[in-house]
Amino acid sequence: MSRPTITVIGSHSALDVCRGAKDEGFKTLVIVEKGRDKTYAQYFKSKDNLGCVDEILYVEKFKDILSDKVQKILKIKNCIFIPHRSFEVYINDYDAIEKKFNVPMFGNRRLLRCEERGLGNGIDQYKIMDEARIRYPRQFKDPKDINTFAIVKVLEKERGFERANFLVKSYKEYLSKKERGLKRGDFTEEQLKKSVIEEFVLGVQVNFNFFYSPISKRLELIGTDTRRQTNFEGVYRLSWPFQEAYQIAEGKIHYEEASHVAVTVLESMLEPAFEIGEKFVEATKKLLSPGVIGPFGLQTMITPGPPKKDIIVFDVSPRFPGSPGISATPYSNYLYGKSLSMGRRVAIEIKNALAKKQLSKILT
Repeated sequence: MSRPTITVIGSHSALDVCRGAKDEGFKTLVIVEKGRDKTYAQYFKSKDNLGCVDEILYVEKFKDILSDKVQKILKIKNCIFIPHRSFEVYINDYDAIEKKFNVPMFGNRRLLRCEERGLGNGIDQYKIMDEARIRYPRQFKDPKDINTFAIVKVLEKERGFERANFLVKSYKEYLSKKERGLKRGDFTEEQLKKSVIEEFVLGVQVNFNFFYSPISKRLELIGTDTRRQTNFEGVYRLSWPFQEAYQIAEGKIHYEEASHVAVTVLESMLEPAFEIGEKFVEATKKLLSPGVIGPFGLQTMITPGPPKKDIIVFDVSPRFPGSPGISATPYSNYLYGKSLSMGRRVAIEIKNALAKKQLSKILT
């Protein structure tokens, strides 16, 4: 059998995947939509010992990856597919990802849907955290129960994967912002019914980007980062009266990612972070065997004491993270003696699995 080609769709963190694969001696293939291909087909295309994208596969729409024609090409090229958030968003069909996309995938494909909230009888991130006994923000099942600063996590009407979240501190304010949002077309009544209302936790936001290896049975912290989000970053820099005036006059705050920033944490926070990561891994093994394979992120708030600082998880990313800058943090270097990107750590795991004839442990 030919050596695998590491494959990813051209969005989110494709370059991170490709650079890591190239560094470990793999060929790379990026699936791109026509008209949005230059990043991969031109600027970072492999040529003269530069770049990391060896081959491009064009599709009209990313959802075409589910077609028999595209899947046949990927199988002929012996591709191992690396999923990330954009893959989930553009396919927008977890049943299809699990049952119709028959290309070998790095990681547990059944875990991807757990990123979504409100899956009814399905297993979402809250059920995993409940099983793991991981602390997350208090929820309000009924908006009438809101008695503190809270965030309503609701998706946008136009782009069903972006957030139209809004902040409230009472039921009265909830009704006011609900009507304003519906009138503006920020979200629909149906989306609001599926929303989650959580206590807004004040603290320092840190994303812990872990890697669990089924080969070595070891949990590793590859890096830590925080997010920067469109006009939210500008609004919160305004003084409070201007923040309020902006929201009344101009409209909603946007919570869509624009960039990520590498951060570090106090070493005293590493042990509790690892404990949470280990509990998450064990819970996924129980609920969705074989559990976590490879990368996952826990988005957290570090809150103050007394008696001591605590870590509260407010979101889970059960797949490849979207923050290539985590290689600038020191944690992989502490472990390996060199800084690793998540893309390279994934490639190392595939390389080790090939050498030990244990690919079945890391692919689904």
